[in-house]
Amino acid sequence: MSPHRPRPPSVERLLVAVRRDAPAGTGAAALAAVAREVVADERDRLAAGYDPAGVEVLAIDVRTRLAAFADPLRSGLTPVLNATGVILHTNLGRAPWPAEAIEAAIHAAAGYSLLEFDRDEGRRGPRFRVAEAHLIALTGAEDALVTVNNAAALALAVGLAGRHGVAVSRGELVEIGGGVRIPEIVRRTGARLVEVGTTNRTRAADFDAPLADGRATVVLRVHPSNFAQEGFVEVPDPVEVARVAHEHGAIVIDDLGSGALLETAPYGLAHEPMPSERLAAGADLVTFSGDKLLGGPQAGIIVGRADLIARIRRDPLARAVRPEKVILAALAATLGLYRAGLATTRIPVWRMIAATTDDLLVRAAGIVAVMPDAIPVHVEIASMTSAVGGGSLPGETLESVGLRIEGVRPAALAARLRAGEPAVIGRVEDGAVLLDLRTVDPGDDLVLADALERALGHASGGTPTTG
Repeated sequence: MSPHRPRPPSVERLLVAVRRDAPAGTGAAALAAVAREVVADERDRLAAGYDPAGVEVLAIDVRTRLAAFADPLRSGLTPVLNATGVILHTNLGRAPWPAEAIEAAIHAAAGYSLLEFDRDEGRRGPRFRVAEAHLIALTGAEDALVTVNNAAALALAVGLAGRHGVAVSRGELVEIGGGVRIPEIVRRTGARLVEVGTTNRTRAADFDAPLADGRATVVLRVHPSNFAQEGFVEVPDPVEVARVAHEHGAIVIDDLGSGALLETAPYGLAHEPMPSERLAAGADLVTFSGDKLLGGPQAGIIVGRADLIARIRRDPLARAVRPEKVILAALAATLGLYRAGLATTRIPVWRMIAATTDDLLVRAAGIVAVMPDAIPVHVEIASMTSAVGGGSLPGETLESVGLRIEGVRPAALAARLRAGEPAVIGRVEDGAVLLDLRTVDPGDDLVLADALERALGHASGGTPTTG
């Protein structure tokens, strides 16, 4: 370093300045670590040609960083208002939890609980089973098991094949997200993949030969929840597939992915198969997710025959993918809302699906009414379409209502909205920014209005900007 170039203060000198007003209870090691970070950042600033910040300014930086570490809102994920219109937005965390699930999770996390303890006997007991009891009641299954996600649930179920074959229709050898593909899951369990039928047409009879000659002992059906086939296509009837499989003593596993526990058709959407339907159609096991159409925390769920689930529980991998107490508590609370008949009013995903355009129009008018007249842009109430998302009901949309903002550069406004606190994520279409209210919680309408006002004020700079 040149002798004429400014140097940052030493860490020890900075610590002397910080200790006078350090947050109460801050440990010496934490204080020193943050001071070193600040000094290193200051060294980089000086090397880039900036003027020295001064010891007192750097001390403020240290105290600010320490305070941020202890702030739960700053230490966690950045909160977002989802105005994209995609209900299960994978990149934004999929399903928001019901308030009851959040409260249950807080209680579970805040202290000890009878997670695996028999209070009558005073010793270790069965693991918390409330969520699984709800699943049994909601699906008609003999038993249920919860895992960390549906990929884990599917892998455990397919593992019942051992080293034998798993018969799958070629039309269902799908990629389920994140580059994970059904053939890879089957092979990673140690089983052999046996392809039947064709990409566009498979019949129940196609499963007969590999089951009869022993090439396969498990039939895996995969619901194409993230894509749709049209045209010259044929899918086998679930009842017929189960009949053929059971004639040869094979197990039928039905992977539904989305996990709808309510009928989707009454809301103008295509019918989404429900676990209870597939069990009634002869499936021995059904797997699905907790954080998609079920509307709860991320989890994988297996429901079905008690003897098969008992075998899965004994699998050493079952322990590796079992959820912890917070997820179990949140899932149990979510499922309890279904049993109480409160899903469409208390579970955010279903509240969004059930929202009417009339309700959304009233909310949009309320937001526009509180916007200042001085904002020199065009904010109008507009019709738009929402999607379920999250690999559920592909191609299906819901009529929606939101705000259309014109008169500013849309990319600049969208960027400003994303940079705010909370971040607002909308979409840009046809030279305008669209904010779909279906995916914004009604309790956040005024927060959205304030964020939009601030973003518009900055983006417009007080005068209309076109382009």
